[in-house]
Amino acid sequence: MFLAEDSREVQLLDLRGGNFVNEYANNDFEGERVEGSQEFPSIQLDIINAATKHFCDENKLGEGGFGPVYKGTLANGKEIAVKRLSRTSGQGLLEFKNEVMLIARLQHKNLVRLLGCCIEDNETLLVYEYMPNRSLDVFLFDSSMSVQLDWQRRFSIVTGIARGIMYLHEDSRLRIIHRDLKVSNILLDSEMNPKISDFGMARIFSVNQSEANTNRVVGTYYTLEKFNSGYMAPEYAMEGLFSVKSDVFSFGVMLLEIISGKKNNGFYFYERCESLLTFAWKLWSQGQGMQLIDPQLVQSFVEFEVLKCIHIGLLCVQKDPVDRPTMSSVILMLGNENLTLPRPTEPAFFVGRVVAESATPSTDNNVCSVNEVTLSDVSPR
Repeated sequence: MFLAEDSREVQLLDLRGGNFVNEYANNDFEGERVEGSQEFPSIQLDIINAATKHFCDENKLGEGGFGPVYKGTLANGKEIAVKRLSRTSGQGLLEFKNEVMLIARLQHKNLVRLLGCCIEDNETLLVYEYMPNRSLDVFLFDSSMSVQLDWQRRFSIVTGIARGIMYLHEDSRLRIIHRDLKVSNILLDSEMNPKISDFGMARIFSVNQSEANTNRVVGTYYTLEKFNSGYMAPEYAMEGLFSVKSDVFSFGVMLLEIISGKKNNGFYFYERCESLLTFAWKLWSQGQGMQLIDPQLVQSFVEFEVLKCIHIGLLCVQKDPVDRPTMSSVILMLGNENLTLPRPTEPAFFVGRVVAESATPSTDNNVCSVNEVTLSDVSPR
């Protein structure tokens, strides 16, 4: 425990009892109910106030849809990050419930640790382990910072993200769809290990459930990219349908961004009205995939690995969810040099285009040989 284990500082909050049951626990996760023990550390407000110096501006790390995030230092020297729910954020309240009820039950080295929460004196707070290197986008899209991300480091980050997502989809006690994967939600610890954060939009799937839908649907790709920075799968955007394959799409976007050092959102303003995804696909299909690489990687890249990662990224961003690999397949592809990968179809996103039709299955069964083994798909257990 990161605090002294006495009743004044830390209590076990039963998320199904007291006021919490009235405001949170009696409500389903948009249809899914979490069963089992919900005890979780509740940290007193005076401890958090002291750690953050009463949420002073100099300790503010940033701000998101949930509210501002502050750095704090406990009396024992332990550093923490505190999310403070904006009092005007109705959506933030739902995200708070999701965050506490989900991530409190998860444990993986590539997921950020939620240490406790506080509901006291009109304050609603989440306390996390502090990530000294902030988020991946801080390094990736700043030319003065991206020099610290050589190819070996980027490949390690990609693999860590993939393992974290696979845990959510297949290996945790719950089957979880994150729904908001993007590089700004990938935090980096002191050794630059990636940790997936921000589970406010996450959903739990039952064992036999393959997809679900939501009424939060956005109508054009331009609006989508403003809304979600270009990471949203087309079936989710246009029809409100999401599944593990929606997260796979988002992973594919992140992978192509990590290779290129460029953002998908806004990329077309500079590259002949193309998204990063279509630009990458055209280069790859013309045998010029290495032109996608971030110039910062010129001295460190491993060509075979780069081309393999581009190929995997393009498989992940295909229009039809059925054509996208599972995350267990992605892990297999990343770690194996002797696979024949399916040939990807052109990516889903076309700038300025409103997609009215539903996705249709791909009929292109061509494969691209990496060596001698063929990969069709590795299904989750």
